[in-house]
Amino acid sequence: MSRRIKRMNPKPRSRDERDDSRPFKARTAKKAGPRPGGKPGAKPPRFAAERAERRPPKAAPEAPAPAKPVEALLPTKVQTVKVTADENNIRVDRFLEARFPGLSFSHIQRVVRKGELRVDGKRVDSKDRLEEGQSVRIPPLKLDTPKAAGELSEGAQKTLQALKEMTIYEDDDVLVLNKPLGLAVQGGSGMTRHIDQMLEVMRDSKGQKPRLVHRIDRETSGCLLIAKTRFAASHLTGAFRSRSARKTYWALVPGLPKPKQGRISTFLAKEESEDDTIMRIAQHGDEGASHAVTYYAVVETAGNKLTWVSLKPVTGRTHQLRAHMEHIGHPIVGDPKYFNIENWQLPGGLQNRLHLLARRIVIPHPRGGVIDATAPLPPHMQQSWNLLGLDASRFDPIENAPEE
Repeated sequence: MSRRIKRMNPKPRSRDERDDSRPFKARTAKKAGPRPGGKPGAKPPRFAAERAERRPPKAAPEAPAPAKPVEALLPTKVQTVKVTADENNIRVDRFLEARFPGLSFSHIQRVVRKGELRVDGKRVDSKDRLEEGQSVRIPPLKLDTPKAAGELSEGAQKTLQALKEMTIYEDDDVLVLNKPLGLAVQGGSGMTRHIDQMLEVMRDSKGQKPRLVHRIDRETSGCLLIAKTRFAASHLTGAFRSRSARKTYWALVPGLPKPKQGRISTFLAKEESEDDTIMRIAQHGDEGASHAVTYYAVVETAGNKLTWVSLKPVTGRTHQLRAHMEHIGHPIVGDPKYFNIENWQLPGGLQNRLHLLARRIVIPHPRGGVIDATAPLPPHMQQSWNLLGLDASRFDPIENAPEE
């Protein structure tokens, strides 16, 4: 269902690290009209029938050779292939999906993450893009054999039911889940249950399973977008890349951010240790530093001690919202990585869990129209809202924030 979205004229800004906290000034965007329909089919050329009669009859085509099973196309030993012109600028994970249909997303991510796949002898990330002529080292690959719906085990049926209970929106191309706190989106060290693994039970008759389009942190609840088809995956990832997707998050923070509406602009870089990985504020030009922009708006306060803020990330960096709120002195309540206020006492009745919700996602549908999905407050945040007397039906001023 599509609805009008208020847009703002973005204030001109430089990419240096600064906080621009002027209030939003709204204006209504022009409503986009429906896309024009396709042209009707062209008429056949004149005298086509006469020409066809004069043509000699074609020989009957030979019967096509039986297609090789997908398993036969998978490399059983290490091989090196060249990136073709048609594959220029394709992402590493999409390259593998196109060359070896039926490979699970988790298997692709695993061989890339472990460095088993290399480009020109170097490790790469699954999001890196390939260039024509590059050499790609491909390790032995394994196809996850799909099961028919009637062959699902009892455990798989329970997994399918769990996914249905999480579902906020679904059609033939798209699935939006309300991911609960504590459930990871992708696998990692020691991770046995996660969304990507759960999606295995939704493989179709061709062996294709739904694909993750974006990620949210394990500790974050709320809207998670899934593509059920390759067609949808291509369009939705393109929408994220072009920043056509609009995401809204809700959080609870200590104190009262001033001003009540603002823009946070910094560079973020990953900092890894033996025990943990966090994002630190960096300087332009630092190794691994990426520009990150977040708009925030105060929705309601509870005695100036706790504040409900709405957040709109323009970029999509790892831990961006959590690191940005800590940067302005208002880390998110219950954040195990970024909450570092000394001698701060959690008010009685509130659970010490991350109070961050992926509240809403609005994105163009691959076949036209708009997907507009909203997730409810998770139980621990609903409990906090009730105790603090916060009204979840209040107008969210982040809707007036600029889109870029």
